Amino acid sequence: MKLNMGVIDRIIRLLVAGVVAYLYFTGAISGVLAIVLGVVAAVFVLTSLVGVCPAYSMIGFSTKKKRA
Repeated sequence: MKLNMGVIDRIIRLLVAGVVAYLYFTGAISGVLAIVLGVVAAVFVLTSLVGVCPAYSMIGFSTKKKRA
């Protein structure tokens, strides 16, 4: 797959996942909300590490800078 995520996009996703993890481990979120946000955070981490967002691919969007 072609990379379609820029550096800033990847960093923001990792930060959001970190916030969700912090909220979960401090007990600020629990139950269904914790499960849903945990799944979203896991997807954010995975897509950030790989550099490909399937949703971006489906709509033809990219946050990766184009080379001149």
